Amino acid sequence: MNTVAKEVELPGAFILGAGAVSSKTVGMNAELMPLVVTEAEGKPAINASYFSSINPADGQCLQEKYSDRFSDCDFGLLANLYACEGKPGKVIEVKASRRTGGDSLVTCLRTTLEKNYSDKSLALGGTFVIQKGQAKIHIMPREFSACPLNSNEEVNQWLKHFTVSAPLICQSVLVSRDPGLDLRVEHTHCFSHHGEGGHYYIDTTPDTVEYLGYFLPAEFIYRVDRPKVTHVIGRD
Repeated sequence: MNTVAKEVELPGAFILGAGAVSSKTVGMNAELMPLVVTEAEGKPAINASYFSSINPADGQCLQEKYSDRFSDCDFGLLANLYACEGKPGKVIEVKASRRTGGDSLVTCLRTTLEKNYSDKSLALGGTFVIQKGQAKIHIMPREFSACPLNSNEEVNQWLKHFTVSAPLICQSVLVSRDPGLDLRVEHTHCFSHHGEGGHYYIDTTPDTVEYLGYFLPAEFIYRVDRPKVTHVIGRD
């Protein structure tokens, strides 16, 4: 996270989003919910991140505070991050309840932007709370797959899926459309104070769900370490 803040020319940035833990640091594969104030001017980073893994004892979700076990701010594999100054200011408030369609809150936000600003690529980052209801999530297994995963079906069979309960704190980064940077156009991870968290898909209780969120538009989009060979598998 500290390196990313320097790369985007915002040392001391407040960073949130969705990603994977550094397996070199944690010793396994897991979902990361980054909450970091990066280092700047001799001040150390403040890491309040969470991560979720599969509990080897019972196969259920195991959520932990990153800072309780690890001192650095590393991540691995991939991450979709929103970096800002972390200062008070105007935000976009989103309130929603009773889902009537088949898309998640994040997808609805993204496609609405895409429809109304079709000539632009607009990005938002922020946090929303699922105040009531339940949600579908996944958590990656602790061990990486021993063989390549060549389709979305194979990816979904490898992932471990759970239904988790509100209140859930979700961190989201979305882009209305890919401006040609080979981006994952939306990525959301959630954590909670009751020990459940992971990669958010959608609520599973459309009639009773309630959302409250706060978002900010991005001024710039940075693509770091773009792969030379790419694919679209596992981007949902």
